[in-house]
Amino acid sequence: LIKANVPGRIAFTTQSQIDSRTIIDQPGAEKLLGMGDMLFNTSDMAKPKRVQGAFISDEETKKVLDFIRMQRGPQYDDEVVAQPVQLNGKGGIVADYGANDADDSMFKDAVGVVIENKKASTSLLQRRLRIGYGRAARIIEQMEEQGIIGQAEGSRPRQVLVNSVDEVFGGSSDTAGKNEDYLDDPDAPLR
Repeated sequence: LIKANVPGRIAFTTQSQIDSRTIIDQPGAEKLLGMGDMLFNTSDMAKPKRVQGAFISDEETKKVLDFIRMQRGPQYDDEVVAQPVQLNGKGGIVADYGANDADDSMFKDAVGVVIENKKASTSLLQRRLRIGYGRAARIIEQMEEQGIIGQAEGSRPRQVLVNSVDEVFGGSSDTAGKNEDYLDDPDAPLR
Protein backbone atom coordinates (compact mmCIF):
# COMPACT_ATOMS: atom_id res chain seq x y z
CA LEU A 1 0.00 0.00 0.00
CA ILE A 2 2.75 2.47 0.87
CA LYS A 3 4.91 1.50 -2.12
CA ALA A 4 1.93 1.99 -4.45
CA ASN A 5 1.76 5.65 -3.41
CA VAL A 6 5.46 6.31 -4.01
CA PRO A 7 5.97 6.91 -7.76
CA GLY A 8 9.79 7.00 -7.68
CA ARG A 9 12.16 4.80 -5.71
CA ILE A 10 15.90 4.79 -5.06
CA ALA A 11 17.82 1.75 -3.87
CA PHE A 12 21.36 2.00 -2.55
CA THR A 13 23.52 -1.07 -1.94
CA THR A 14 21.56 -3.81 -0.14
CA GLN A 15 22.74 -6.93 1.65
CA SER A 16 20.51 -9.33 -0.23
CA GLN A 17 18.34 -9.79 -3.28
CA ILE A 18 15.28 -9.92 -0.99
CA ASP A 19 16.04 -6.40 0.28
CA SER A 20 16.43 -5.19 -3.30
CA ARG A 21 13.05 -6.69 -4.24
CA THR A 22 11.46 -5.01 -1.21
CA ILE A 23 12.63 -1.59 -2.40
CA ILE A 24 12.42 -1.71 -6.21
CA ASP A 25 10.45 -4.94 -6.81
CA GLN A 26 13.40 -6.62 -8.58
CA PRO A 27 16.93 -7.77 -7.86
CA GLY A 28 20.02 -5.71 -8.63
CA ALA A 29 20.66 -3.41 -5.67
CA GLU A 30 22.68 -6.13 -3.95
CA LYS A 31 25.28 -5.85 -6.76
CA LEU A 32 25.85 -2.10 -6.39
CA LEU A 33 29.29 -0.83 -5.36
CA GLY A 34 28.26 1.68 -2.68
CA MET A 35 29.66 5.24 -2.41
CA GLY A 36 26.56 6.79 -4.03
CA ASP A 37 25.98 4.00 -6.58
CA MET A 38 22.19 3.49 -6.80
CA LEU A 39 19.27 2.22 -8.83
CA PHE A 40 16.50 4.68 -9.68
CA ASN A 41 13.06 3.46 -10.71
CA THR A 42 9.75 5.19 -11.48
CA SER A 43 6.36 3.73 -12.33
CA ASP A 44 6.79 4.52 -16.05
CA MET A 45 10.20 2.78 -16.33
CA ALA A 46 10.41 -0.87 -17.37
CA LYS A 47 13.61 -1.45 -15.46
CA PRO A 48 15.62 0.67 -13.00
CA LYS A 49 18.35 3.01 -14.21
CA ARG A 50 21.78 2.85 -12.57
CA VAL A 51 22.88 6.33 -11.50
CA GLN A 52 25.57 7.90 -9.35
CA GLY A 53 24.39 9.99 -6.43
CA ALA A 54 26.49 12.57 -4.65
CA PHE A 55 28.36 10.74 -1.92
CA ILE A 56 29.87 12.66 0.96
CA SER A 57 31.82 10.68 3.53
CA ASP A 58 31.55 11.41 7.25
CA GLU A 59 35.06 12.85 7.15
CA GLU A 60 34.13 15.26 4.34
CA THR A 61 30.98 16.30 6.19
CA LYS A 62 33.05 17.07 9.30
CA LYS A 63 35.50 19.15 7.26
CA VAL A 64 32.69 21.20 5.69
CA LEU A 65 31.09 21.84 9.08
CA ASP A 66 34.43 22.82 10.61
CA PHE A 67 34.97 25.28 7.73
CA ILE A 68 31.53 26.84 8.29
CA ARG A 69 32.18 27.14 12.02
CA MET A 70 35.50 28.91 11.35
CA GLN A 71 33.83 31.55 9.13
CA ARG A 72 31.69 33.04 11.88
CA GLY A 73 31.17 32.36 15.55
CA PRO A 74 27.75 31.59 16.99
CA GLN A 75 25.38 34.42 17.89
CA TYR A 76 23.16 33.79 20.88
CA ASP A 77 20.05 35.70 21.92
CA ASP A 78 20.87 36.88 25.46
CA GLU A 79 17.20 36.84 26.44
CA VAL A 80 16.86 33.16 25.58
CA VAL A 81 20.20 32.18 27.10
CA ALA A 82 19.35 33.95 30.37
CA GLN A 83 16.20 31.88 30.92
CA PRO A 84 16.68 28.83 33.14
CA VAL A 85 15.92 25.50 31.51
CA GLN A 86 13.74 22.88 33.15
CA LEU A 87 15.36 19.46 33.38
CA ASN A 88 13.48 16.39 34.61
CA GLY A 89 10.64 18.53 35.91
CA LYS A 90 12.86 20.51 38.30
CA GLY A 91 13.46 24.24 38.14
CA GLY A 92 13.32 26.60 35.23
CA ILE A 93 10.57 28.06 33.09
CA VAL A 94 8.26 25.85 31.06
CA ALA A 95 4.83 26.18 29.52
CA ASP A 96 1.96 25.51 31.92
CA TYR A 97 -0.24 22.76 30.53
CA GLY A 98 -2.42 22.31 33.58
CA ALA A 99 -2.80 23.20 37.23
CA ASN A 100 0.23 24.85 38.76
CA ASP A 101 1.41 22.56 41.54
CA ALA A 102 2.53 25.43 43.74
CA ASP A 103 -0.91 27.03 43.52
CA ASP A 104 -2.86 23.77 43.62
CA SER A 105 -5.65 24.35 46.13
CA MET A 106 -5.71 20.66 46.96
CA PHE A 107 -2.03 20.44 47.84
CA LYS A 108 -2.53 21.22 51.53
CA ASP A 109 -5.47 18.84 51.69
CA ALA A 110 -3.37 16.15 50.03
CA VAL A 111 -0.57 16.65 52.56
CA GLY A 112 -3.17 16.22 55.32
CA VAL A 113 -4.40 12.97 53.75
CA VAL A 114 -0.95 11.40 53.47
CA ILE A 115 0.01 12.42 57.01
CA GLU A 116 -3.27 11.04 58.40
CA ASN A 117 -2.84 7.73 56.53
CA LYS A 118 0.95 7.54 57.12
CA LYS A 119 1.42 6.55 53.48
CA ALA A 120 1.30 8.29 50.11
CA SER A 121 0.12 7.08 46.74
CA THR A 122 -1.64 8.55 43.74
CA SER A 123 -4.53 6.12 44.15
CA LEU A 124 -5.01 7.22 47.78
CA LEU A 125 -5.23 10.86 46.69
CA GLN A 126 -7.57 9.95 43.84
CA ARG A 127 -9.95 8.15 46.20
CA ARG A 128 -9.84 10.58 49.12
CA LEU A 129 -9.79 13.84 47.19
CA ARG A 130 -11.82 12.62 44.21
CA ILE A 131 -9.35 13.91 41.65
CA GLY A 132 -7.93 12.45 38.45
CA TYR A 133 -4.69 10.55 38.06
CA GLY A 134 -2.77 13.40 36.41
CA ARG A 135 -3.45 15.87 39.20
CA ALA A 136 -2.78 13.26 41.90
CA ALA A 137 0.53 12.31 40.26
CA ARG A 138 1.61 15.98 40.04
CA ILE A 139 0.82 16.48 43.73
CA ILE A 140 2.77 13.33 44.68
CA GLU A 141 5.77 14.55 42.63
CA GLN A 142 5.62 17.96 44.32
CA MET A 143 5.50 16.31 47.75
CA GLU A 144 8.59 14.27 46.89
CA GLU A 145 10.44 17.38 45.65
CA GLN A 146 9.61 19.19 48.91
CA GLY A 147 10.77 16.27 51.06
CA ILE A 148 7.32 15.50 52.45
CA ILE A 149 7.35 11.91 51.16
CA GLY A 150 10.08 9.46 50.17
CA GLN A 151 10.94 8.09 46.76
CA ALA A 152 8.84 5.47 45.01
CA GLU A 153 9.56 1.85 45.93
CA GLY A 154 7.90 -0.09 43.16
CA SER A 155 4.15 -0.43 43.63
CA ARG A 156 4.30 0.08 47.41
CA PRO A 157 2.98 3.34 48.91
CA ARG A 158 5.61 5.99 49.60
CA GLN A 159 6.87 6.68 53.10
CA VAL A 160 5.66 9.91 54.75
CA LEU A 161 8.66 11.85 56.11
CA VAL A 162 6.79 14.52 58.13
CA ASN A 163 4.50 14.19 61.14
CA SER A 164 2.15 17.16 60.85
CA VAL A 165 0.75 19.67 58.40
CA ASP A 166 2.22 22.46 60.55
CA GLU A 167 5.68 20.97 59.98
CA VAL A 168 5.20 21.55 56.25
CA PHE A 169 3.28 24.84 56.15
CA GLY A 170 4.17 26.35 59.52
CA GLY A 171 1.67 27.20 62.26
CA SER A 172 -0.61 29.28 60.01
CA SER A 173 -1.98 26.43 57.91
CA ASP A 174 -5.11 27.29 55.94
CA THR A 175 -6.36 23.75 56.44
CA ALA A 176 -7.23 24.37 60.10
CA GLY A 177 -10.99 24.20 60.54
CA LYS A 178 -11.64 23.49 56.85
CA ASN A 179 -11.61 19.72 57.16
CA GLU A 180 -13.57 19.07 60.34
CA ASP A 181 -15.94 16.76 58.42
CA TYR A 182 -12.87 14.69 57.44
CA LEU A 183 -12.29 13.75 61.09
CA ASP A 184 -15.89 12.51 61.41
CA ASP A 185 -16.05 10.72 58.06
CA PRO A 186 -12.71 9.45 56.69
CA ASP A 187 -14.30 8.82 53.27
CA ALA A 188 -15.47 12.42 52.91
CA PRO A 189 -13.37 14.51 50.51
CA LEU A 190 -11.27 17.30 51.96
CA ARG A 191 -12.33 20.83 51.08
